[in-house]
Amino acid sequence: MSIVITGATGQLGRHVVEALLQRNVPAAEIVAAGRSIEKLADFAGRGVQIRAMDYSDAASVAQALEGASKVLLISGTEVGRRVKQHRTVIEAAKAAGVELLAYTSVANADTTVMKLAAEHQATEAILKESGVPFAILRNGWYLENYTDQLQGTLAQGAIAGSAGEGRVSAASRADYAEAAAAVLVAEDQAGKIYELGGDHAFTLAELAQEISAAASKPVAYQDLPASDYAGLLAGFGVPEFFADILADSDLGIARGDLLVSGSDLRTLIGRPTTPMPAAVRSAVAAV
Repeated sequence: MSIVITGATGQLGRHVVEALLQRNVPAAEIVAAGRSIEKLADFAGRGVQIRAMDYSDAASVAQALEGASKVLLISGTEVGRRVKQHRTVIEAAKAAGVELLAYTSVANADTTVMKLAAEHQATEAILKESGVPFAILRNGWYLENYTDQLQGTLAQGAIAGSAGEGRVSAASRADYAEAAAAVLVAEDQAGKIYELGGDHAFTLAELAQEISAAASKPVAYQDLPASDYAGLLAGFGVPEFFADILADSDLGIARGDLLVSGSDLRTLIGRPTTPMPAAVRSAVAAV
């Protein structure tokens, strides 16, 4: 029997595989599945099973989940196609008789009205109706959503957005990955729903202040109407439909949709979550 990580070629998936190995799960019991398996060669060299899998190819999904005891369904990246893709994985998991399928959803999925949440909400509904034992990991925003854009932020001397004074409970990908690994190795997880976010929420103005301090360079937060922010993103080459989704997500931050109460993430990983200032300092040092 094995633990299958779907989307393992992505950044979160790779972190989950590492977290399982760090928890002393035997490499031979871990399956890293994804489309570009050449990206998983390093894991294969450490004894992890590697399987080709495309969410849109039901046969490849069934083969990847063969013999699985537990599965982590990392939400797909193709916005607009994800519900069908996720259903394919859930149906394959049911056919394989898995004892647990954990799914990476979005924070506050039961209350948010963000456009980005719609496919997660639909997937959660499919899971609950499927009969497959499930756990839902409602992940908040990644700190990397901001630190990965640091070069542009410093060049422009500003962070643009439409979040107003809303606070976001962001944490690092590694934090969320460790939480997923903790759920996958634990007993009695069926039916659990975790709201996951960083210990200390922050505004985008506070983020700008931290970047400014770390880089010793003025950086300000520029709050824009959502339509203007979407237009700005589109001007930088973001596809128009996705620019609209990102601007809408900032409106969600302004409403508090990505503010996570409770300490589920900290509890699962057994340590404080990665602080935003520490992530900023590390990112600035790497530029």
